[in-house]
Amino acid sequence: MKRFGASAVLSDEISSLPRRMLRLLLAAAVAILLLGPSFDVGAAQPTPAPKSSAHVYLLRGAFNIFSLGMDEIGSRLDQMGIPNTVTNYLGWQSLADEAAAAYKSGRVRTIILVGHSSGANAVTEMAARLSQLGVPVKLAIGLDPTAHETATGHVGRYINYYVTGGMGTVVNKGKEFSGSLTNVDMEKNRDIGHFNIDKNKALQDRVVNDIRAAL
Repeated sequence: MKRFGASAVLSDEISSLPRRMLRLLLAAAVAILLLGPSFDVGAAQPTPAPKSSAHVYLLRGAFNIFSLGMDEIGSRLDQMGIPNTVTNYLGWQSLADEAAAAYKSGRVRTIILVGHSSGANAVTEMAARLSQLGVPVKLAIGLDPTAHETATGHVGRYINYYVTGGMGTVVNKGKEFSGSLTNVDMEKNRDIGHFNIDKNKALQDRVVNDIRAAL
């Protein structure tokens, strides 16, 4: 029977091909159908970036207006892909429960606490609460705590940046404290006081470096 049109010409050309080439063409067509239209022989598929298993909790001090350096540090961590939460210190108890749940579920494996002023006081309390819940804290950082705190619980490293002679004070090591504790007096830096210690760029760099070292 005589074939007409483009389909007839194509059929004649296919029938004239060697059987081996026909088998190769058929195999290639089957592969494309199975792999879908996004299949690209020459292009490597991108590998998604791994998600961080750490979480940094940043606690502001009283009234939520004197500790905006916590927000600045949080923004810097965002740019590095480090998950973080910035909130007022008054919610530290519920935040501790939330962090404990995330740790026990496996979603978070490294917990870091940072606080300024009353938020620095809350860092000590939150670390103790997490220890009671069976959750370790990798790093705790206080910026000029206003109360004389005693560090307890399972904390890998505690760094307290404070200013002698002002509102801030040192942090003591309790009997049940299992990590290292360092009090760093910022008195020699005359540009730093209680209300701007969290906003000082050089100190923010130190805090961010401390966090990165813990990760």
